[in-house]
Amino acid sequence: MKIQESGEMYLETILVLSGKQKTVRSIDISEHMGFSKPSVSRAMGLLRQSGLIEVADGGAIKLTAAGRGIAEKIYERHVVLTSLLTGIGVDPATAAADACKIEHDISQETFDAIKAHIEKKKGRGTGAGNVK
Repeated sequence: MKIQESGEMYLETILVLSGKQKTVRSIDISEHMGFSKPSVSRAMGLLRQSGLIEVADGGAIKLTAAGRGIAEKIYERHVVLTSLLTGIGVDPATAAADACKIEHDISQETFDAIKAHIEKKKGRGTGAGNVK
């Protein structure tokens, strides 16, 4: 399934927030991303219609298996790319911001090569903080 960059960003945010707190609601996403409540509400509706999230009666948002798969892929890219950029001397905040831009457009082939390079250089496991 092809999903737009904004959808990937929302899914990644839900994943990150769900790791920090018990319940994720639209307001949490809005505050975390700095987007308006109506924008987040619209996005959640589209993600729900696509089968990527479930929204409980109380407003709790959870990723479906498909949504979690996409979110984990994007988050892994973010972590690996941030690691690469900081490893070559980029300021951590700049590296994270740039990784966020790159993670949505980089080809799977290029990402796999970068990840393999980092793993080889670190000489251990899966590298980049033991990302899946």
